[in-house]
Amino acid sequence: MPSIVIPKLQRQDLLVSLGLVAGEWREAPGKKVFPVDEPSSGTVLSHCADLGRQDFFDAIDSVLLEPASLLRGRQRHVRESCPSGMTWFCRTLMINGKTFLEAKGEVNYAASFIAWFAEEPVRSYGDTIPSSYANTTVLTCKEPVGICGIITPWNFPAAITTRKVAPALAARCSVVVKPPSETPFSALAFAKLALEAGVPPNCMHVLPTKDSFTGSTNVGNMLTKAAAETMKRVSMELGGNAPFIVFEDADISQVVEAAMVCKFRCSGQTCVCANRLLVHERVRDEFAQKLTKRVQQLKLGRGIDKETTQGPLVNESAVKKVDSHVQDALEKGATVYAGGKAPTHLQGYFYEPTVISNATTDMDVAHDKTFGPSSCNFLFLRRTRGGAAGE
Repeated sequence: MPSIVIPKLQRQDLLVSLGLVAGEWREAPGKKVFPVDEPSSGTVLSHCADLGRQDFFDAIDSVLLEPASLLRGRQRHVRESCPSGMTWFCRTLMINGKTFLEAKGEVNYAASFIAWFAEEPVRSYGDTIPSSYANTTVLTCKEPVGICGIITPWNFPAAITTRKVAPALAARCSVVVKPPSETPFSALAFAKLALEAGVPPNCMHVLPTKDSFTGSTNVGNMLTKAAAETMKRVSMELGGNAPFIVFEDADISQVVEAAMVCKFRCSGQTCVCANRLLVHERVRDEFAQKLTKRVQQLKLGRGIDKETTQGPLVNESAVKKVDSHVQDALEKGATVYAGGKAPTHLQGYFYEPTVISNATTDMDVAHDKTFGPSSCNFLFLRRTRGGAAGE
């Protein structure tokens, strides 16, 4: 494993490359593995077991329901293990493009879900409902829904794992987790800490595979249809095409700072990143100039370097998609104020933080989420009840 990612640490044992099924760390059939890239160098970080269909069946067949107090008394161990494993967690989280500061924030965010849901089981009250029949009372109580299958994304591999697993365990539901192939090690390390904390082996299973899901509406639609055949309950968090609207009476300096967070957090690779910046014509130039100046202050580089404020993208495909959107915008009349290309002085999957103005609705960026560090400014002329009207 590259030394820039995993140096000498207190918890080297948290690097797990095997799947967890019924408390057993297992290899895939035929010792099949898949590579996990380190994006700041574009090289292979490590390999991870590529578990198969039968492994999922084994996990499902061995699940166990536990009392609602499962997390209470155990969450402290996981939280107290964070300081010794903090640097390790942060470095593994950086394989999706985060800076060290962003990764550290996610580790604390992930731990907070465990703390919160560990206290929730004692408050899982039922209800007493007035009855329409004399001398009767209607009572409701909450019961586990059963096994929870959890597919987690690569951009928040620690936080989304605990955000889904902790409430499931608190509700006495066993979980079968399929971590992302781009960033599988965070969920596996969390599972190891959970076992150390005393979570029963048959309650939590983590099965990495090389198959990857993108949280798009199309993929969610496909999975929902598949689940509907057997009436499985599903909950989806999918993609979007979020707008960031700048009205003519806004404080532009303050708006620019908000836009930096909304657009360039995690190199633009979050589900809530603004994809389109809708700017009123009266403040278009001022906004573009101030945003450009702020973007040019970003320091592109490896997440482990302290001065870095903008890391790489998760893989080569992500770089190609961002560049495709930028080139499409340029061909259709947009203007690049900053960035607009992959840097030549850095290896790995980098793309310069980009500001594009004069974007129009016929451009790809208007309809397809970029998921990268490229902000496109669309001009609008007037307010409407829905927010803003275009050209």
